Amino acid sequence: MAASAKPHDDNLNAAPMLGDHLALDLLNTEARNDDKTVEYWHSDADVLRWLAQHSIVPAAGGGAFAAGELLAQAKALRSLAKGLISAFKAGKSEDISGLNEYLHAYHSALHLARDNDGKLALSRIASGTTIASLLGPVAEAVAQLLVEANVELVKQCEHPDCILWFYDRTKAHKRRWCSMALCGNRYKAAQFRKRSSS
Repeated sequence: MAASAKPHDDNLNAAPMLGDHLALDLLNTEARNDDKTVEYWHSDADVLRWLAQHSIVPAAGGGAFAAGELLAQAKALRSLAKGLISAFKAGKSEDISGLNEYLHAYHSALHLARDNDGKLALSRIASGTTIASLLGPVAEAVAQLLVEANVELVKQCEHPDCILWFYDRTKAHKRRWCSMALCGNRYKAAQFRKRSSS
């Protein structure tokens, strides 16, 4: 499964962050451009950059893993998440044991800190620099989506060339596009050209 990369051709090195949920942004690390899959992850460094964009960063000194291992595990988690989220959306039951392996390997600790307004906020931080520590928050986001999300609000872009996912947080829950500025406008332009040529 992929997603429309056409609107993102100017920056093919950065996966679009349009999902409004970490689990859906995970799925959006693959895209589609003219029926060809666009892969945003080609190295451990690509995965680390994506994690940093989502405020998941390894402790100082980087990760404790062999070259290519983070990339392989991240892609495996993405594939697992696609199957689980697609099944969730279709109302089907799927084997969750693979996701539990990621969750069980994730070691974290509660952390109390002040937020931007000076109020106390409780969060969870990874313990260590292992792959499980890096991918654990992502696996947790997938699990939370499956447990807490309104299935009707988990959507894919309606543009025929796009399969980016998003969580519809709009007030009326009528969001149709990964981005109105990208796919919404492309679709409207295509429809206008179709009507004009008739």
